[in-house]
Amino acid sequence: MRITKLAAVAAPLACLATPAMADEDTQYWQTANVSVALSPTVRVSNELVARSSEARGFYELENVTMLNYKVTKQITIAAGYVHNPTYLHGDFAAMERRAREQVTYDNFAKLGPVKLTGRIRMEQRWRDNVAGTGWRLRPFLKVSMPLIGKASLNLTHESFINLNTTTFQKVDGYDRMRNAVFVSAPLNKQVSVDFGYLNQLGIVRGGADKSDHVITAGVSANF
Repeated sequence: MRITKLAAVAAPLACLATPAMADEDTQYWQTANVSVALSPTVRVSNELVARSSEARGFYELENVTMLNYKVTKQITIAAGYVHNPTYLHGDFAAMERRAREQVTYDNFAKLGPVKLTGRIRMEQRWRDNVAGTGWRLRPFLKVSMPLIGKASLNLTHESFINLNTTTFQKVDGYDRMRNAVFVSAPLNKQVSVDFGYLNQLGIVRGGADKSDHVITAGVSANF
C-alpha cells in the first residue's frame, strides 16, 4: 500500500523529467539552517546555502534571514532579506540583494500518512551597480511521508516565474523549475539532517534548456 501511494505521489514529478537535449551540469549544494523561537508565535531564522558545480566551481553563497509569524497552527507568514554574492570558480562576480515575503501552509492536505505543504514566495531582486528591480514569484509544493523510524521521504516542486524584466532579469514568465527528492531524519529534538537529489531545469527560449543535477545535503537546528 505504501509503495502504491508513493508511486501515485511521484508520478507528477516524473512527468517533469529533464529533456534529453538539455545543457547539463553536476552541482553540489550544502545548507545550514538555524531557527530560534522568540515567542510561541514568532521565530527568527537564518539559512546559509553554499553552491558549487563542475562547470563553474564555487559560484554562490546565499544567506537568508527571515522573521516568521505563525498565524494559525497551519499558516505562517514571513519576511526577510537575502544576501547573495555570486562567484565564478571562487572569484567574485556580482552582488545580488533581495527582499523576500512568503506564506506557508503546513499540512494543508493528507492522504493517509502522506502530508502536503504549500508555500507562495515573492522576491524583489537588486544587483549592485545595476539599475532595476526584478520581481519574481516562487510557488512551492512538498509531499512528505514516513519512511523508516523517524525518517521521512520528501518530494518537492518549485517554479520560478519572472514578473518583469530588468538588465539582469532578462526574460519574463516561466524561468525555471526545481524538482527534488530527499530523505530527512532527526538526530535529536533540536537537530535534523537531510540528503537527496535535485534537478534544476532552466528554460531557454529558442535553445537547449539547462539542466543541473544537484546532490544536496543539509542540517537544521530549531531552538
